[in-house]
Amino acid sequence: MSSADAVTPALTDGLEARIVARRAGFVLDAGLRVPAGEVVALMGPSGAGKSTLLGVLAGLAAFDDGTVRLHGRTLDDGPARRTPPSARGVVLLGQDPRLFPHLTALENVAFGLHVHGSTKAEAASGAAEWLRRVGLHDHGGRRPAKLSGGQQQRVALARALATTPAAILLDEPLTSLDTETAGDVRGLLHRQLAETRTTAIVATHDAVDAVALAHRLVVLEDGRVTQSGPVRDVLASPATRFVAAVAGLNRVVGRQDASAWRAGALVLPQAAASTDHASGETAAVFGPGEVRILDGPPHGPGEWRARVVRLEQTPAGVRVRTAEPDVAVDLPASRAAGIEPGATLTLAVDPSSVRFVGA
Repeated sequence: MSSADAVTPALTDGLEARIVARRAGFVLDAGLRVPAGEVVALMGPSGAGKSTLLGVLAGLAAFDDGTVRLHGRTLDDGPARRTPPSARGVVLLGQDPRLFPHLTALENVAFGLHVHGSTKAEAASGAAEWLRRVGLHDHGGRRPAKLSGGQQQRVALARALATTPAAILLDEPLTSLDTETAGDVRGLLHRQLAETRTTAIVATHDAVDAVALAHRLVVLEDGRVTQSGPVRDVLASPATRFVAAVAGLNRVVGRQDASAWRAGALVLPQAAASTDHASGETAAVFGPGEVRILDGPPHGPGEWRARVVRLEQTPAGVRVRTAEPDVAVDLPASRAAGIEPGATLTLAVDPSSVRFVGA
């Protein structure tokens, strides 16, 4: 956690945590603040510590040092003073809906309400209302085996929100769903989290989840928070290669001097670089669609020769990955015909389309 975070006053409403958790060959050391009623997206590569962090917040995973506070209430103060999962008011929902297979959809939702003190009649009535809210009012009598994956995830969400949790943690809840179903459930999540103003953290690999669901984005890499802020700001100015990849941007680190900015064979004029960054190491940010392939050798600034490393499929065509420096180029499939790994291309980017950020 940064020194700025360390002096920020504690939240009286919302979720606030500073966690240190040591595992074999890995240390999670991260701070997190989620104001009441807000949704924060938590992104990072596999193994970054996202699931470990959510597990600690839910009271299901051990940690070595730190605190967890929720709406002014201290849940954990070091590993020796922990609130049990059942008394935290926190619900963790993952890829597996974890529905009771022997209960119907209605009974699964009612179970959570009954556990939280509702009478049998109240629980049944509340469960029926929540199934209606998630679009399953006519599926209440079906058991999980008779429901699709998307329907099961809707029931799990209804069960989670029906109990009015103080916070809900969503760990890659859409990963196992097909694209169309994931889009439907994502829309449902957006509506229900907004209507209930539930404090939430959504761990995801998908930038669409962050854009569609969250107010803020926190990036976790190698157990540390590497960037955080409003979703739009983080994706527009990626601080690491991982964030740039998520945002669909090139982020090329180079050196800026009095005459030009350079990264390998790519040279951009000094005038293109932001005066906000002093001479030294800075990162150039530009979209793969801004890069063109030229015939013949390079002739001026923003033109360079690059070796093709691999080709990747994209929804709109082909992404050509090049090296020295690492730059992605998006092309229609017809334009990529004949390009092979190992080939050398002349690339060009308009200096006016490049933004510079701190490296």
